[in-house]
Amino acid sequence: MSGKKQILFPKYQKLFEQVGENLKLARKRRRLTMVQVAERAGIDRTTLYQIEKGNGSVSMAAYFNVLRVLGMQDDILKLASDDEYGRKLQDLSLIGRK
Repeated sequence: MSGKKQILFPKYQKLFEQVGENLKLARKRRRLTMVQVAERAGIDRTTLYQIEKGNGSVSMAAYFNVLRVLGMQDDILKLASDDEYGRKLQDLSLIGRK
């Protein structure tokens, strides 16, 4: 990976912020502190803070480890699980064949 900073358009940054908020609420529902989750996830508390703020430059592994600590690790499988657009493209190419 290059040292180039990843840029998210504002529309997509809001999605990351919602994910972060969802993780924060899940942590609070479980009555876990930031320190507890960070320690169990093997990340710094500041990294957890960035995740809960929706920082898109934090690694997927860090996000996954937080999900794991919260018992939500299977939620990672929901990412890109339904490739509706790809199936439509495939269907269009099949329709064109005779």
